[in-house]
Amino acid sequence: MSEGLMIAAEMPVKADAHVEEADRTLTVEIAALERLRTSLAEGMGSPFSRAVSLVLGREGRVILTGMGKSGHIARKIAATLSSTGTPSLFVHPGEASHGDLGAIMPADAVLALSWSGETRELSDIVGYTRRFGIPLIAITSRADSTLGRTADVALVLPVVEEACPNGLAPTSSTTMQLALGDAFAMALLRARGFSSADFRNYHPGGKLGAQIRPVSDLMHRDEIPLVRDGATMHDAVIEMTSRRFGTTGVVDAAGRIVGLVTDGDLRRALGRDLATTPVADVMTRTPLVIEPGLTANEALAMMNRMKITVLFVVEEDRPIGILHIHDLLRAGVA
Repeated sequence: MSEGLMIAAEMPVKADAHVEEADRTLTVEIAALERLRTSLAEGMGSPFSRAVSLVLGREGRVILTGMGKSGHIARKIAATLSSTGTPSLFVHPGEASHGDLGAIMPADAVLALSWSGETRELSDIVGYTRRFGIPLIAITSRADSTLGRTADVALVLPVVEEACPNGLAPTSSTTMQLALGDAFAMALLRARGFSSADFRNYHPGGKLGAQIRPVSDLMHRDEIPLVRDGATMHDAVIEMTSRRFGTTGVVDAAGRIVGLVTDGDLRRALGRDLATTPVADVMTRTPLVIEPGLTANEALAMMNRMKITVLFVVEEDRPIGILHIHDLLRAGVA
């Protein structure tokens, strides 16, 4: 080991210094976001609304582009837009100059990110939009830059301190770009009426996909424990024992659920003659039920809130399935 490395090894930076630097970084970036929020409430609000309306008025996609760190942020914004109802595509400005301009269609809109507004690699994409009348939205810090002046709508970010101690690495600036991109995506989501059901169609995988699966995908359809309202508790016990849910629903002559009997109800009725005690005397009336179109996450929240483990799934008050908390756990919801 060289002498220089030995000295470095003998003089470690204190751990609390790392936390102190992290705190300073977050403080600087939070201040940048506050500046962005103020800008949106003041001068940027009108162009922001115009940019949203411009995209809503197009039949094509939003093409995101940017170079360097701005390009990485643009990729993430494109992914967020695509997953929330606004089809989007990232086009690298360097590749655009070598054939990928063909990916940009006349019905599209282009959203270009450049902190300086003078990124040379964007020139071919910008020129292409002007030549073919494709709307151009800019996210930049300089309204008087080439990009800012050329764009149909310029979203001008406030000039803020970078979190980088040397003032060089894009940190606060890219945080603002990303936050503004999220705000743009959420404004479009709300304007389009994009719902959790729509979101589920785009996110079938992973824990998120499990959480937003409909209850109808997870419920049991063929083994629903049910007895008629004229049954005895003896009948209810047999039905509960033959199933594995620790409960049975009680339905009327029309098949509508009117109550349920749980293990707790059964224990409270043990002093009675179960062979003759009507189930209607023991059952819990107006049971909590759920509709098949609700999400697994909503079902879990209901179970946790009411401290129950089973829900009957109904359509027009008629049981069509039963859902146990273990079904949600197996699906990866919790």
